[in-house]
Amino acid sequence: MKTIKDGIMGLAIGDAIGVPVEFQSREELKQNPVVDLRGFGVHYQPPGTWSDDSSLTFCTAEALLKEFNLLEIARNFILWKYRMFWTPHGEVFDIGIQTSRAIERLREIVNSQEYDNLKYLKYDADEYTNGNGSLMRILPLYYCIQGNIEDNFDMIWEVSALTHGHIRSSIACLIYLIMVDELMSGKTKQESYQNTRNRIVGFFQEKDIVDREKQLFDRIVEGDIQLLKVEDIKSTGYVIHTLEASFWCFLNTENYKDCILKAVNLGEDTDTIGAIAGGLAGIYYGAHSFPENWANNLVMLNQIEDLCNRLEARWK
Repeated sequence: MKTIKDGIMGLAIGDAIGVPVEFQSREELKQNPVVDLRGFGVHYQPPGTWSDDSSLTFCTAEALLKEFNLLEIARNFILWKYRMFWTPHGEVFDIGIQTSRAIERLREIVNSQEYDNLKYLKYDADEYTNGNGSLMRILPLYYCIQGNIEDNFDMIWEVSALTHGHIRSSIACLIYLIMVDELMSGKTKQESYQNTRNRIVGFFQEKDIVDREKQLFDRIVEGDIQLLKVEDIKSTGYVIHTLEASFWCFLNTENYKDCILKAVNLGEDTDTIGAIAGGLAGIYYGAHSFPENWANNLVMLNQIEDLCNRLEARWK
């Protein structure tokens, strides 16, 4: 049986594999590729340490142990940045500029008690705020909207907009969650991807999304991202590059380990691409597919498993 728990665990492990080589170029990694769990490196963190990608995923999951509440998610993000909530070693060592600024804004809203403003953040964004910082943490939201993804686009957008308010980021989150929905139904990767493309075309038509935004997703929706060559795949922190790279790695490998290593060795935003691809691969292949030393060395493994178990129990 497919589970989101396996996806969240797969996300965290993929994140941890990518942390030591974040920002390294593809050429550098060709010379010294990642082939197994590493430690230290760029951020000088012990093996199995995950980054903000997993932290904010766990913060979202923690909030969803109750009813869906945008304010609870925002409060957890604030606790993470300022009180080290859900950090692997009691410090925030990796945070994007946009995410940092956005959480400062969340704190201002919460302190002023003008909570309704959280729902309006999606109207206060420009296209230069389309990093991958909402895509990396969106997976737990699936619990609230499973089986009815497209009709809950406004909820997806509001959760995305806590840090990344532009519609482009929310569409990327939607595509990812639809792919998750298809995988959860037990379909093959290729069937899931084809159905995802069909559903997105329908969504674009129903919601009358402007052509300029639709065309940015053409390589995933109208084309077949799996068929592109590695040199055509970019691995930057731009949300569309990250989504494309994650899908490409997942569709072009046959097991969890190979998916993560392919994602990380693309270079640049290695932890986030490893995390997002790891979410898909974790769901599809299951926890039994995780390399034993990767899983066993994941920092706070017991706490993460407990969080996932409680979340599964809450939404089953």
